[in-house]
This record gives sequence, C-alpha cells and structure tokens, in this order.
Amino acid sequence: MTKKDISGGVVHELPIDLKEALVRDEQALSLWEGLTPLARNEWICWTTFPKKEETRKEHVVRVISELKEGMRRPCCWIGCIHRKDKAISPSVQGILAKRNKS
Repeated sequence: MTKKDISGGVVHELPIDLKEALVRDEQALSLWEGLTPLARNEWICWTTFPKKEETRKEHVVRVISELKEGMRRPCCWIGCIHRKDKAISPSVQGILAKRNKS
C-alpha cells in the first residue's frame, strides 16, 4: 500500500504526519483501514485539533498505540466540529463555549 492509498475521513484529509506514522506500522495501518470513514475522521480531527505542536505529535503517537489497543475512536473526544452534514449538539456547544472562555 502506498501513501496515496491510505483512506482519510469524511471531512478531513489525512495529514502527512499521521499518514507517515501509519505507513511505518503495518498493524496500525491495517486497523486504520478497517475503520469507518466517520471513525477515521474523528481520529484525524482529534489529532489536528491541538494548538501546540508538541501535543499534536503526542496525538499522532497515541493514534497508533490506541488503534493497536483496540480503540476505534478517540476516547473522551467531543467529536468533529467541522462536519457540515449535522448540527453541533447542545452538549458540545456548551463544551466549546467553556473552552473559549479559558
């Protein structure tokens, strides 16, 4: 499988750093390809959401390890706020409002 063949998400394209990490780990790549497009989208959004580069790098590493631990979506993630096919739920709107205040 080449880098071009790796599946992305519903809204998000697969970023280079996550793509490279998946290419380096055959087991994680196989698990990634077994996810639904929505689940892949959640992982991508969760990976690219952090503002600090250090945190983003940690998320890339965690995607690989957590996939291999059997997780199909990021734990405790509010969900992708970038999707336009559905409204953001009131509970997620509340979380985002709290984050914006800090």
